[in-house]
Amino acid sequence: MLAGHADLSWGSPLFNAALLLIVLTVGLSIAILPLTLAGGVVLASIVFLATLIRPEYGLYLLILAVPFGSVREITISGFTVGAAEALVGFLLAAWLAKMVAAREVRTIYPPLLLPLLIFLGAILLSLTGALSLRYGFKEILKWLEVLGIYLFVSNLIEREQAKIVVLLMLLAGIGQALVGFYQFFGRVGPEAFVVLGRFVRAYGTFEQPNPYGGYLGLVLPLACGLLLGIGKLANREVGTGHQSTNLLVTNFLLAILGFGLMGAALIMSWSRGAWLGFAAAFILVNLAHSRRATVLFALLCLLVASALLLGSIQVLPQTIIQRFTDFLPYLRIFDVRGLKVTDANYAVVERMAHWQAAWGMFNDRPWLGVGIGNYEPVYPAYSLPGWAEPLGHAHNYYLNIAAEAGLIGLGAYLALSGAAFWQAWKVVRTTQGYWRGVAAGVLGVLTHLSVHNFFDNLYVHNMYLHVAILLGLLFVIGQCHHRAA
Repeated sequence: MLAGHADLSWGSPLFNAALLLIVLTVGLSIAILPLTLAGGVVLASIVFLATLIRPEYGLYLLILAVPFGSVREITISGFTVGAAEALVGFLLAAWLAKMVAAREVRTIYPPLLLPLLIFLGAILLSLTGALSLRYGFKEILKWLEVLGIYLFVSNLIEREQAKIVVLLMLLAGIGQALVGFYQFFGRVGPEAFVVLGRFVRAYGTFEQPNPYGGYLGLVLPLACGLLLGIGKLANREVGTGHQSTNLLVTNFLLAILGFGLMGAALIMSWSRGAWLGFAAAFILVNLAHSRRATVLFALLCLLVASALLLGSIQVLPQTIIQRFTDFLPYLRIFDVRGLKVTDANYAVVERMAHWQAAWGMFNDRPWLGVGIGNYEPVYPAYSLPGWAEPLGHAHNYYLNIAAEAGLIGLGAYLALSGAAFWQAWKVVRTTQGYWRGVAAGVLGVLTHLSVHNFFDNLYVHNMYLHVAILLGLLFVIGQCHHRAA
């Protein structure tokens, strides 16, 4: 998609310069660094060289690094750097090198670029009153990574590569599901995660069950969308080549396997926010995919609702029903300072305490907030008695962004979210077969993200990069359809 052609083949001047730089870096690392760290430098150098030659390889690794990259991280000047952050740097550096080699810096401007820039401008403006610029810059860097990856995918990924992106996302989700199975049935985890007296809430490599459930909810809708399009496999729009057909068959098989494994692991996370988010995503994917699916789904919902109303069947185990109903008395605005905390209501009251703190920040600075990323450093001034631990965010992204960036930041975020939904809906309505299934899945991912963010913040643990890749994929799918038409 780029104008011009950058020669990065073996023996080209740019390749030779990059190879020389890497050899010097590896040599110095082996000479002066500990063996483990030197090995990491060697591996990183190989990955960078491969990414320089074929940037999409770096993207494929990034997809796997999103859920697994936090296993090994280092801290530099207060900033945590893991495999995902390093790969983002490699990808963007390789892209820039290609444009420099082609002597033409030129990009395609996808439709979500303007909303992203407006949001970035709004959160940058909030830094004028920030208590900690370091915390603010960490959050700004996160959204700059989102912007960079969105542009990278939109500009460099083609139709066949997009299928590999979907396949790897399904594989990464299945891998996390298997880790969750091991933790749940093997009772591997802290005592605080024990449920039903003999299992441990699945948390994968995310340290906590809620972001783990959130990640699964950002992959499951893709599997759901593909399953709904499985009957379209022979459709002329899903590809005609033997390799393309094999890739599509693999995608569908992984979707079947992934839907079962990730769905079970989602239940094992015991995360109510993730359950509600995926329930909303599942409904919207069905409604968006086809009129027939809409009618069948409506009939199914009617039958299930009637059965539950009449009490003739027990669709869900009593423990899961209780998990949903034990917090219903607290679904109202209340002051946690006048409430007795028990084991049964602790999680709900803790969230409400942080919501109240965020609301206090917003009340004091309604237009620009306390500064993007500054919820944690400002929290002690707004914490309620008995709730001194800031936990990093307000457990509600909408309240969190309102507290940190005020009405201006919240409005910019809602505009960005609305633009993403509109883009996904347009692609769903203008595609068919496999691509429609993927687009419907992305629409479901955005739905899960929006619902789950009412109870948590899913822009953590590199999940924002997963979202950025999917947003770029939407543009690629739309462009492929227009060219095919």
